[in-house]
Amino acid sequence: MDSEAQIIRTEYSDLMKKSYIDYAMSVIISRALPDVRDGLKPVQRRTLYDMYELGIRWDKPYRKCARIVGDTMGKYHPHGDSSIYEALVVMAQDFKKGQVLVDGHGNFGSIEGDGAAAMRYTEARLTKFTQEVCLSDLDKDVIDFGPNFDETEKEPLVLPVRVPNLLVNGAEGIAVGMATSIPTHNLSEVIDAVKAYMKNDAISTRQLMKYIKGPDFPTGGIVVNKDDLLNIYETGQGKIKIRGKVEVEELKGGKKQLVITEIPYTMIGTGIGKFLNDVAGLVESRKTTDIVDISNQSSKEGIRIVLELKKGADAENLKNMLYKKTRLEDTFGVNMLAVANGRPETLGLKQIIEHHVDFQFELATRKYTTLLAKEKEKSEVQEGLIKACDVIDLIIEILRGSKSVKDARACLVNGVTDNIKFKSSISKKMAAMLRFTERQATAILEMRLYRLIGLEIEALQKEHEETLENIARYEDILNNYESMAGVIMEELDSYKKEYGRKRRTVIENAEEAVFEEKKIEEQEVVFLMDRFGYARTVDTAVYERNREAADSENRYVVHCMNTGRLCLFTDTGRMHQVKIQDLPHGKFRDKGTPIDNVSNYSSTGEQIVAVFDSEQMRFARLLFATAQGMIKKVDGTEFQVSKRTTAATKLQEGDSLAAVKVISENQNVVLRTRNGYFLRFPAEDVPVKKKAAVGVRGIRLQKKDELEEAYLFEEGTEAKAMFGEKEVTLNRLKLARRDGTGTKSR
Repeated sequence: MDSEAQIIRTEYSDLMKKSYIDYAMSVIISRALPDVRDGLKPVQRRTLYDMYELGIRWDKPYRKCARIVGDTMGKYHPHGDSSIYEALVVMAQDFKKGQVLVDGHGNFGSIEGDGAAAMRYTEARLTKFTQEVCLSDLDKDVIDFGPNFDETEKEPLVLPVRVPNLLVNGAEGIAVGMATSIPTHNLSEVIDAVKAYMKNDAISTRQLMKYIKGPDFPTGGIVVNKDDLLNIYETGQGKIKIRGKVEVEELKGGKKQLVITEIPYTMIGTGIGKFLNDVAGLVESRKTTDIVDISNQSSKEGIRIVLELKKGADAENLKNMLYKKTRLEDTFGVNMLAVANGRPETLGLKQIIEHHVDFQFELATRKYTTLLAKEKEKSEVQEGLIKACDVIDLIIEILRGSKSVKDARACLVNGVTDNIKFKSSISKKMAAMLRFTERQATAILEMRLYRLIGLEIEALQKEHEETLENIARYEDILNNYESMAGVIMEELDSYKKEYGRKRRTVIENAEEAVFEEKKIEEQEVVFLMDRFGYARTVDTAVYERNREAADSENRYVVHCMNTGRLCLFTDTGRMHQVKIQDLPHGKFRDKGTPIDNVSNYSSTGEQIVAVFDSEQMRFARLLFATAQGMIKKVDGTEFQVSKRTTAATKLQEGDSLAAVKVISENQNVVLRTRNGYFLRFPAEDVPVKKKAAVGVRGIRLQKKDELEEAYLFEEGTEAKAMFGEKEVTLNRLKLARRDGTGTKSR
């Protein structure tokens, strides 16, 4: 009988909430965060284990990364191949990891942000460090295995990593609602701190920092807020300030150059290119005139960025400018979040070491329990063989008199003599007294005759003595905390000796970089912008010498001070501000820079209708005229704002700003439409409004016509304007009132 479908009614929001929490926890635990025990995310753990399973050891040939990625994806990690390959690449990059876990062969990217070659071109294998420190003893039941995604394979739930990899290699990961960011540390220092904790588990974070001075980044650099580190290591959160290393080199002729030999860890990748652009920007914007040339001479040997200085330049002040104005001094945000006991937890330095040491004792307990069991099995067999050698003639008689292996085994184990022919009753009595174990009986039945040679028997006895010594040693390790701690510390010492290296990052308390900007000598300049949008400033004297050419070749010519700002009004009703210092200053024939580069103005979406000096606007009123014929006056003080972009006026739907002019009360206004209608009226007819107002109607437009331009002239003066090829004398136009239709030009 078919069972009826059951409909469960539930609140939609509750269902969504539960589903999202399930998804979030899956991302947190199974993808984005490392485990505190081995310091690895699932994708890293699976990739390393897969390489171990494939036998791609440090002393074996490299194998194609595509093979590793495909095998990992098919067996353990059912996600995109790019995520697996990216994890593999990062584990092979010595500029990102304190200890590389993968030995890469081929193009695995560069510190300057170049990506790795495709996985079909690159090859990889495990490093000796990974094999010895992260993957040893997998055959000794030291960790738990669980089913893979389709339950066809077993995968390790954690790798038996013998050093605090979470600290040594750090971690970065973005989960749902949380992120982790753990800096790298020096292996030797971390090992010393672990040993100190094992000797005294009441040790404080401050005492641990006698061993771990601070982060040790692969890129070196200088940590400059040493005093903040204690709080960061106690809470697991904080900000580390890190600087690049800058050296001053003397050149011939009294010149100097600044050489950057180490960069902040945060500058890895595109940060170097951005830094070079930032320095070039400082030179272009004349924040400094002391840098003559910038060159990136970095190679496989290391970072070398050279800034050549002009003679007499203040190198120390320039160094501070680089720290202040570029990412040569940067912040590394620390958030030591990891999965501990199956849940995400923010951990301090001591807590991470505690978890690590607990894990090491668990590994050692399981390892030596397994070894002890094997040695006890071996001892049992050895005892049986030694005992068998003493009664070998009897055993041979039993074997020759038995009809089957079953009969012989029964006699050896339980003394059952039925179905066995003996040469004498004495032998039968002695055989009935035999009591070998099942394991011993199997070893005796499988024993080869050469083991009866005298020397072989001696070797067997010696081997048995060694086995008994091992059993005593393993029992001592398992039953005695000091013995187990000694074994763990011995291992740590061997890793420190083989893989330890000197610290790269300097830890100090440095004063904040103070950069004294040279005060720019205030002077009047002339802003020039051509019809293509290229802008620059020139000296007033240069403009006066080339006045005619400047006025004819440039769309906008504005007299201003070099310390001020320009306001660009666009047809979209917005105002963009530009610092005059940001514009190139030079010769009359210099090309200049696109105005888009130094402002938020976009030449693709808007058109400039007017340009004014900010200071001159302060004491003026502006006339606004729109394409739909709306006009108003606005006080210039309303545009004294700090924002780079602001709304200059309110526009009706489909309207655009046609003209912005500086207006005074004794002027006449002439509005001109596209179809040639002119309307003249006094400036006093235009009401003063706020910039957020639409304004009033200035001219009544004919169908399919729009306002194109506004002209201003003083009452009683002659003023002319061009319309097409005709010249129109504005002061001869009939004086009317605002909101008329105007007269058409003949």
